Amino acid sequence: MRIQHTGAYAASTGIPSQRARARSRGRLLRDLREREGRGPRSLTFAAGDLVVVSGLPGSGKSTLMKRAARGGAIDSQDVRERWEARVPRLLPYALYRPLVRIAHYAALRRVLRSGASAIVHDCGTQSWVRAWLAREARRRGRALHLLLLDVTPDTARAGQHARGRGVSAYAFGRHRRAVGRLLRAAESGSLPHGCASVTLLDRAAADSLRSIGFRQAA
Repeated sequence: MRIQHTGAYAASTGIPSQRARARSRGRLLRDLREREGRGPRSLTFAAGDLVVVSGLPGSGKSTLMKRAARGGAIDSQDVRERWEARVPRLLPYALYRPLVRIAHYAALRRVLRSGASAIVHDCGTQSWVRAWLAREARRRGRALHLLLLDVTPDTARAGQHARGRGVSAYAFGRHRRAVGRLLRAAESGSLPHGCASVTLLDRAAADSLRSIGFRQAA
């Protein structure tokens, strides 16, 4: 595996095509943390590839996607907000959460069946979602990439407080364990199964990104 650590970085980062990766005989880990905001301003992937954005609740996944995703953004938070606008305010989210999840995965399925590139919000605990995306990427002859936000639990809780929406201590603990496993695996050079690349981002690196997109198909 090739590992790119901190250092000078171009304003636009291109991730090689699947054929180029096969020639390199390795998968790619990019560590963009601890650069004090001097990381790349854009990440560009091959047309038809799939990108998963993962991290703790409150780490800034949805904020990053809203600001930087260029086409094909699938965020469960968007689905939740649409439902919240329709249901009575006094109705607890827990009562209609299963419907929100069904709607989210149905939308994701439609995009995957279309063959289009996609940037997908992932909470970190749903490993079956990444496995599903990896299978779909293989089926279409493309690649799956993981963008992993690495923030402290206190920073994530502050993010939850700022958006006025939090998770239970039990759920947050599950997220911490799942994201921690992903981080430890990546830092040790072991990429999640099915991922062609992993890019590690701290808050400063995520804030620096202005574009996450895909090259035009040939």
